[in-house]
Amino acid sequence: MVLLGDKEYFKGIGEIKFEGKESDNPLAYKFYNPAQVVAGKTMREHFKFAMAYWHTLCGTGGDPFGPGTKQFPWSVASDARKAAEDKADAAFEFITKMGFDYYCFHDFDLIDEADTLAESEKRIHSIVEYLKAKQNASGVKLLWGTSNCFSNPRYMNGAASNPDFDVLARAGAQVKIALDATMALGGENYVFWGGREGYMSLLNTNMKLEQDNIGRFLNMAKDYARGQGFTGTFFIEPKPMEPTKHQYDFDAATSINSIREYGLQDDFKLNIEVNHATLAQHTFQHELQVAANAGMLGSIDANRGDYQNGWDTDQFPNNVLETTEAMLVFLKSGGLQGGGVNFDAKTRRNSTDLEDIFLAHIGGADTFARALLVADAVIQNSAYEGLLQKRYASFASGKGAEFAAGKLALKDLYDHAVANGEPQQISGKQEMFENILNQYS
Repeated sequence: MVLLGDKEYFKGIGEIKFEGKESDNPLAYKFYNPAQVVAGKTMREHFKFAMAYWHTLCGTGGDPFGPGTKQFPWSVASDARKAAEDKADAAFEFITKMGFDYYCFHDFDLIDEADTLAESEKRIHSIVEYLKAKQNASGVKLLWGTSNCFSNPRYMNGAASNPDFDVLARAGAQVKIALDATMALGGENYVFWGGREGYMSLLNTNMKLEQDNIGRFLNMAKDYARGQGFTGTFFIEPKPMEPTKHQYDFDAATSINSIREYGLQDDFKLNIEVNHATLAQHTFQHELQVAANAGMLGSIDANRGDYQNGWDTDQFPNNVLETTEAMLVFLKSGGLQGGGVNFDAKTRRNSTDLEDIFLAHIGGADTFARALLVADAVIQNSAYEGLLQKRYASFASGKGAEFAAGKLALKDLYDHAVANGEPQQISGKQEMFENILNQYS
């Protein structure tokens, strides 16, 4: 752990270390052992844990019913540059004390947006130089950058999908500046989340034009970055709704279709968020599997929703069983392609101690680590894989194998059905599969 500023913000908290599940130290990892090898990689390599700048450093606990409850000591300076430097100092102190290797940001998480585009660009460039020095001193890296093209009132009707070309162009300028910042900081990837890329009513919407404009916009951004030598992966982050009613990147399948339709499949993959998956009435593991099937499982935003609330609550992950199901997909698909696990999660509004930020991230890392260990044990030691193969054994030989190889016609299926009569009823054994996970959890 290295202190990288003049001031220590998280006093009394040292480097978070792995102490094992028998430890009663709340400021220690119980399952996340960065050096432990699981399925051929260390946990550090599997996860590439990252801190989300926006929630960890900027989220003060405000909600639709009241203002924020948290007074962060790095947010007191009135000068935008000084406030941004203080925030960066707190960020790198936190990241290094956690033992993480990465962080992620939106452009105006780093420094407040100015009144003009030109002044905003100057501010971004200035804080990028400060962050470069901190990265060099700590070894911390940028997992991905992105731009906030949804909060400012100018984007009330969307950014790349906006019916006004002037707004679309302004979004393009903002994305260029964010790409420049990401590349200057050695960012490994870049994310597009269309926070307001959707519509509320079809009555005043040319949906085809809006979707085509998004496709053109993404191609322009990709071409610009590639022209500047950026070799990282671009990610689309699906979300079904909130704030718009009909979001164009509703879920993994919808996003994959758009990626292919606009010829982006060689450069783009998906950044899957847990809470976005559940808002789309899917499970996290479903969305991971859809992305993996398409060869587009790029990165993860780790969080969870509340089962009783219908919005994006961004709570820290703590459900080991659900995460284990996700880690089964993760391991069987070969892990992530380019990205990592970014804790896009925030402490609760009434969790106001700075220590709570550490406790939340420790719990999140331990949840993923424990789930990874369980998933690996299930794959390696249980009857799980054999049962799964047995369920689909009819496609491994005979006519089933010929069908899977594309060698049969519809008449062949008819002939087979006539010759074999009514098929035997075969149990799916769902409860057995569930019991296996419980056994190893």
